[in-house]
Amino acid sequence: MARQTRAERRARRQQHSAEPAVAGAGGRGAKPPVRLAPEPPARPEPRREGGGFRRFLGESWGELQKVEWPTQRHVIQGTVVVLIACVIVGTYLWLADIVSKYVVENVLIK
Repeated sequence: MARQTRAERRARRQQHSAEPAVAGAGGRGAKPPVRLAPEPPARPEPRREGGGFRRFLGESWGELQKVEWPTQRHVIQGTVVVLIACVIVGTYLWLADIVSKYVVENVLIK
């Protein structure tokens, strides 16, 4: 989707002029009303069950139980993809090094 132009944004704001404006929006006449942000909900106090380290271990174990571990086949496929990508990138860098070395030694220095 193309980015809107300034004129398109202004036209859209004119169409929605019935909505209350935000302070400092550059309107005409009297200052528009200021919208206040809603109060964030109060955060409940954390429960103090056991020591911090014991709680950490319990929560960590619970999260590990939720993990969908990859199968051996998926691990092997991922490893092969990474190795192939390393060979391709390494070959590209090696060739770029050879070409740039030739350009520097035979074109720029001579």
